[in-house]
Amino acid sequence: MERRKFFKKALVVGAAAAGSTLLEAGTTRQPIDNRKIANVAFPQKRPLITYSDRPPLLETPREVFTNALTPNDQFFVRWHMPDIPTKLDPDNYTISVNGLVKKELKISLGDLKTKFEQVEVTAVLQCGGNSRSAFQPIAGGIQWGSGAMGCAKWKGVRLRDVLDEAGLKKDAAWIGFNGKETAAYYETPNFIRELHLEELDDHVILAYEMNGEDLPYLNGYPLRLVIPGTYSDSWVKMLSNITVTDKYKHLFFMDVAYRVPDNECECETPQKHFQPTKPITKMNVKSVIGYPTPHSVINKNSEVVIRGVAFDDGHGIKKVMISIDGGQTWDSALLDDGSAGRYAYRAFRYGFKPAKSGKITIMAKAINRINEEQPFAKDIKWNHGGYKYNGIDTVTVEVL
Repeated sequence: MERRKFFKKALVVGAAAAGSTLLEAGTTRQPIDNRKIANVAFPQKRPLITYSDRPPLLETPREVFTNALTPNDQFFVRWHMPDIPTKLDPDNYTISVNGLVKKELKISLGDLKTKFEQVEVTAVLQCGGNSRSAFQPIAGGIQWGSGAMGCAKWKGVRLRDVLDEAGLKKDAAWIGFNGKETAAYYETPNFIRELHLEELDDHVILAYEMNGEDLPYLNGYPLRLVIPGTYSDSWVKMLSNITVTDKYKHLFFMDVAYRVPDNECECETPQKHFQPTKPITKMNVKSVIGYPTPHSVINKNSEVVIRGVAFDDGHGIKKVMISIDGGQTWDSALLDDGSAGRYAYRAFRYGFKPAKSGKITIMAKAINRINEEQPFAKDIKWNHGGYKYNGIDTVTVEVL
């Protein structure tokens, strides 16, 4: 398919999802059951849970989270602005590096692929509002279930190497990133994110491949920023400009959006916003059960294997505990070998044989290497943005 035809087709297939842009919010402390929300197959994607077609907001179904890597055509999509370029020529695509650098650069995709060392990192990409529908009372924003996340092997070049090529001036301290998505209304602020130089390490890359293929159009083709361990709001898509400055710039998507209360619990009350606030950055520990899915029917005395994934901000997952009696008792799941790296999913599995009929509640609780663990849903503290939900994952199934 020609790239220029991509969004023309997307608007047609996405029209069926328009009625799903505003959703009836969940009323429980577990993410809502999204089976009744429209599933639409956008170009390069299988049918995904669709909240909006402009901008595209697509969620991965729960059953995908049984493997350590998320297929590109099932990977979630989250854009902020409605106007996304439909004509991108990879042969002429460039990014600019400017500001407090000794040499301003315009780098082509070809340059990135031939003039810099090629590196790969396997990392989880997760929206800060993932599982937002579990908050009660309802928090503002898209009422995501548990599928605003995915894990991929990203290939590209180190951001540090690009900055070294430009040469940083003495006062350089902040790096600003801008992509090609734009607002429909001229007064809407551009989506720009900033990173302090102290936050830069060799895992931060400019990626042009995802799971061995070109980035899908809806996941930021042809180039996106990858910052492992952080929420996806900082992973700028269709990256076009890198600007180095000496001072932090006050920006809407840094100073207003994607923030939580700056207190120990990162919480507040629905009646009053807590001040001051801080940006969401590092992800907390989390797990999701991919199989069985909610409302599944399984047979008594059958061999059932619970499967799912767990991750954190890069400390690494040490253990996943499973309960099949609603949290009264726990047992350790088997983990994969962790060879994908500390920023990746660790897939888990746990076998059991249901001995009696009726409903059973399955729970998964991840624990990382610094002994942070998922809390019970009742212990999750509330914030207005509905960010960083990581309650113990719960699935209720019927045994016949």
